[in-house]
Amino acid sequence: MLTEKTRKSILDLQKIYPESRSALIPALHIAQAEVGYLPIETQQEVADLFLIDLNEVVAVVTFYDMFFEEPVGKHLLHICKNVSCMLRGADGLLKQVCARLQVSPGGTTKDREFTVIASECLAACDKAPMMLVDNKVVGPINENDIDRILEEAKKGPGHPSPIKADEVLHG
Repeated sequence: MLTEKTRKSILDLQKIYPESRSALIPALHIAQAEVGYLPIETQQEVADLFLIDLNEVVAVVTFYDMFFEEPVGKHLLHICKNVSCMLRGADGLLKQVCARLQVSPGGTTKDREFTVIASECLAACDKAPMMLVDNKVVGPINENDIDRILEEAKKGPGHPSPIKADEVLHG
């Protein structure tokens, strides 16, 4: 259940846009920042705040890989699988990272430290093959870089939410 503060932030956010529905994606970020992911109950709460059908919220959550229906790790490792990265070895990179962390693509390590996501274009083709580690672009990467990248990520705060309830209307 969302806190009253988060619910108020989502309602306030709707007032910023000419069409309140335009605030759906930022509202989902706010909800996810509080809960950590977007279980169906949270999606229903957001739908209720927007006076829209749950299916509309589910469609947005399942379309974008920035939203999670299940708990994720502290650190997100998005590995680009688009053409530029694929041609420069991204498939092997993805396999190596997954083997090192003992997860499949989309999986989270047992200690909840990392979630590995095979992502479409991450808009850094000049750094192919590349990863987005939490919010940091890393690349080009070769197999010798993986352990260092994982150790550096562990030292960081984790993946940030792009929008938080405290920032709504207050900057």
